[in-house]
Amino acid sequence: MQPFTYQRAQTPQEAAQAAQKHPHARFIAGGTNLLDLMKHQVETPPHLIDVNHIGLDKITSAGDGLRIGALVRNTDLAADVRIRRDYPVLSRALLAGASAQLRNKATTAGNLLQRTRCPYFYDTSKPCNKRKPGSGCSAIGGYERNLGILGVSDACIATHPSDMAVAMRVLDAQVETISPDGSQRTIPIADLHRLPGHTPHLETNLKPGELITHVTLPKPVGGRQTYIKVRDRASYAFAAVSMAAVQLPDGRFQFAFGGLAPKPWRVEGAQNAEQILAGARTTPQNAFKKTLASRLITSALQGVKLP
Repeated sequence: MQPFTYQRAQTPQEAAQAAQKHPHARFIAGGTNLLDLMKHQVETPPHLIDVNHIGLDKITSAGDGLRIGALVRNTDLAADVRIRRDYPVLSRALLAGASAQLRNKATTAGNLLQRTRCPYFYDTSKPCNKRKPGSGCSAIGGYERNLGILGVSDACIATHPSDMAVAMRVLDAQVETISPDGSQRTIPIADLHRLPGHTPHLETNLKPGELITHVTLPKPVGGRQTYIKVRDRASYAFAAVSMAAVQLPDGRFQFAFGGLAPKPWRVEGAQNAEQILAGARTTPQNAFKKTLASRLITSALQGVKLP
């Protein structure tokens, strides 16, 4: 691990201003992803800004919905009675992620900002456009089994690893931020993450120094909700394919998927596998993902009892 300096911020704006003052600084809360990246020297931030003490650890009402602080731990969010009652797809997605110990530390904002688990991203001896722009993508033509088939490009086929983000996407959550100058904005979660294109190192549409402060959930939509995660082992594994499904009271479905793309994947209004999986770019190693996703969609649409 490379040497770095450290400071503890006391307010959200102070944290954002510190990030502006120290180029390439990183915010740290639970550290469940960042510390691993630093140990592998995938990331070598010169300065860490501790945001654990800036008062963003509450879940409050927001009109007919909920406002979730960026520092709410995954365990607390999954267990909240309002989440379990009105947004069960979110609770189930959170409980499907990582281990209980990690969920006790991981935060709402940190979960949204997880970086890919592509093995070539973590292997600093291999070229990776996400880690070093313009160096090439070792995954293309390499070990592609758990990599993306939708929204990928000739520069990157990595997938986004978050379970929580998939559920947030199906619920049409919105992300609130603060900038170093104190200005605030709200970003639909559909617009938070970027597709790789020719710039896979740019993973979100956050501006330099911009800090996530809250995530808001809209009025509960009702209906039946579920989160299904297909993975290679029963626990502590990232999704091969995951599906967040909400069946609305009028019978229509909303779907979002993980394990398929560089961001939580949703095709607005799509009600069948052909629409959702249009344009899938598969290889012999990962073509099974298209089949898995199609079967999950079909099961939901045909009324097969979902867990």
